[in-house]
Amino acid sequence: MLVPAKHISFSASILGLGSLIISMLHKPKSIDELWNQYQKDADRSNCVHIHSLDNMMLALLFLYSLNKIDDNDGKLVLL
Repeated sequence: MLVPAKHISFSASILGLGSLIISMLHKPKSIDELWNQYQKDADRSNCVHIHSLDNMMLALLFLYSLNKIDDNDGKLVLL
């Protein structure tokens, strides 16, 4: 689900995952680095909802379409 609705929490939405990705991009990172960091955080129970790689790709596409992130030589950067 892209946005929170009546029966979905913000952390379970793609929008919530996008906000988590933005907080993880304090320096340029590849998609693999982002995914590995997310999995480590999820293993330490720092994430309320566990997302799949497909959801992360959707969140990245969402952020790119909003012009919040861009690709710089294979690394994602905040704009």
